[in-house]
Amino acid sequence: MNKVILVVLDGLNYETAKSRMGFMSHLVEMKKAQFYKVVSALPSMSRPLYETILTGTNPIEHGITNNNINRRSKEESIFSIAKKSGLKTGAAAYHWVSELYNKSPFNHIEDRIQNDSNNNIQNGMFYYDDVYPDSHLFLDAEYIRKTYDPDFLLIHPMNIDLAGHLYSSDSKEYRKKAIEVDTILSNHIPTWIEEGYHIIVTADHGMNKDNTHGGIEDDERHVPMWTIGESFVDNTCEEVSQLILAPIICKILGIEPSEKMMKEKFIGLK
Repeated sequence: MNKVILVVLDGLNYETAKSRMGFMSHLVEMKKAQFYKVVSALPSMSRPLYETILTGTNPIEHGITNNNINRRSKEESIFSIAKKSGLKTGAAAYHWVSELYNKSPFNHIEDRIQNDSNNNIQNGMFYYDDVYPDSHLFLDAEYIRKTYDPDFLLIHPMNIDLAGHLYSSDSKEYRKKAIEVDTILSNHIPTWIEEGYHIIVTADHGMNKDNTHGGIEDDERHVPMWTIGESFVDNTCEEVSQLILAPIICKILGIEPSEKMMKEKFIGLK
């Protein structure tokens, strides 16, 4: 059975990813990964795009149209479909992910660590402080992966986004955080490849020079995507819709996508 790790690097725009992620670019050069430009849905904000990535639906459809809407998702997600199909799910992610797929509102004391087979995210470790170190977050994910062996694992660090809000996308601090995450990935991806995982590394939205995002400019809306695994193939398609992520992952996991998920074929998948 195929297993999937989805890494969502919050706030990483395409140009910074392309120029600063040396290890990920090395994998592409060595024909171990494929690289794409993803066009995010709008608005280019976090909570709406978490829902878009994980349900394959647009904000006007799923109803999470801004960051202030705090409720459970009403759509079928990768998590809910996987759970119904008897697969195991896990996440090391920002607490908004828990609010979308497990329980809302997030209780900082009770909901930090969740292990419940009845949840859509059955094994989760959720942080609520944007300065929570990416290095620690990836180790949270590794604990979940090694302890609970989920079929689908979401890893969602926040430090790139935080640096962008503090210093802008055109800053040494933002670029440095991209390099730091690339280094963290270089510590884990070789193991994941060796153990046969399918891996997708992408972002929800980008970041602009005004220290924010939410609009339609390329630096806010264009984000990277790397694909790794035997089900992925090289192709000439360089730009894809964010809506393809959920159905791609469902197909790799061997589960039926929801009726609302995009049915367009992704030519980078066997």
